[in-house]
Amino acid sequence: MGGSLTYPYGSTSAVCGHVLAALGVLKVPSADQIRRLTCPGHKDSKGVRNACLDLAKHGLTLSEGHARDGQKLWGLTPLGITAAAEVLGRPAADMGGNARGAARSGAPHAMAVNETVIALTGTQPAPTRPIARTTPAMPTEPATPTTAVAPVVPPGFGSVGSWATEVVHNLPGTSRTRPSVRADAVLRAPEAGLPVLLVEVDRCTESDEVLAGKFARYHQYFRVKVKDPTNPAAHAVHASLSVPLWQSLYAPTGRDGYPPVAVVFEPGTRLGEQALKNRMNRVLDLSRAHWSGKYEKAGGSVGEPDGYVTTLDRIQESGPLAPVWWRCGHRRWETLTGALDNPRDRRAWRRREDERDAAQQGSAAAGDWHRRHIPAQPEPALPPPSPSPCESCGGPLKGSGGEDPSAPPPDGRTCAACRITEAAQPPIGVFKALFGRQDKHLP
Repeated sequence: MGGSLTYPYGSTSAVCGHVLAALGVLKVPSADQIRRLTCPGHKDSKGVRNACLDLAKHGLTLSEGHARDGQKLWGLTPLGITAAAEVLGRPAADMGGNARGAARSGAPHAMAVNETVIALTGTQPAPTRPIARTTPAMPTEPATPTTAVAPVVPPGFGSVGSWATEVVHNLPGTSRTRPSVRADAVLRAPEAGLPVLLVEVDRCTESDEVLAGKFARYHQYFRVKVKDPTNPAAHAVHASLSVPLWQSLYAPTGRDGYPPVAVVFEPGTRLGEQALKNRMNRVLDLSRAHWSGKYEKAGGSVGEPDGYVTTLDRIQESGPLAPVWWRCGHRRWETLTGALDNPRDRRAWRRREDERDAAQQGSAAAGDWHRRHIPAQPEPALPPPSPSPCESCGGPLKGSGGEDPSAPPPDGRTCAACRITEAAQPPIGVFKALFGRQDKHLP
């Protein structure tokens, strides 16, 4: 394919833009990695290689070595970093270094970081229009129709512009002895519910203590506070006017705690399955003080850095949206959204408090409304109890005309007439023997 004066190797401005964006993020990728990250719908990497050569003619790209599998690795020149910043829409100061010299040794760690970013992004192939023929095709013998099947790419998070690699987070100190923690990759994809995700790629070439020590440095960085620049009284020395330093770089996560840190293990052929499990368990135990968290009362700080681990082969096989993430302290593989959720954190406590307050306010308001607008419902009317009859005559105990004043006091058993009759009778029995008159016929 013939080229032009601008692009002698026959590339296009669109592909050159893809290459600059990918090199601005991945630092030292191969042409195939650039294709899979930015334009996976292309048949092969020839168009990307031509774009790299055309950009090299303009002094924007260069190649300093090859990967261990023989692929040529590409990087940006200082002028190319400025061009990539314009494509990505970032300040040139935020582009980081160009990782010069890494390609001379095969850049094994950078290649693992590249594969992690590609797998987590999951760029989907864009449909392309077929190129119209300028001359009619010569008739040929009928051949068996074949359809090229594009490889299935599991979807992921964000795009190439959502990533940054080799991001340095400086800790307080002097200019010469300032400690720092360097994140292998940082994802900012708020549209996917991930305002920030820090990614560490572990090739299992360093000791367990070194990897666990990164959590301690992250913890130290997340605890650093600075004066709130948005507060007019920020110059006053007061703890309530301080904000975490990391919030000046990244948007709020929307969750309690510090930004999440994900560790992607890529052991290659260096470790077997059981050895990899043992390494994960040892790293979890060594860093438990930094991811286990602690409970504090409302108003205190609950946030310890959250940790999430996975393996590169799991992401490449199932995609980052599948349950391939293991949250430190949990007991099962989860999706990243499920692993990031904290069903028992302060957010859940506040939600339950809000629900209780709303229920109380609703019931109180409902009670007032009922009292104001709904008339009181009468109690069900019960039939009046039927009066007991007189034990002597069976008539009513009370007459409709009132009691006879000459009748003895009511006893609740007999009516007034029966009480008068009973009082007129002579006493009998023991009462007669003790208090009654003696009969006249007795001697």
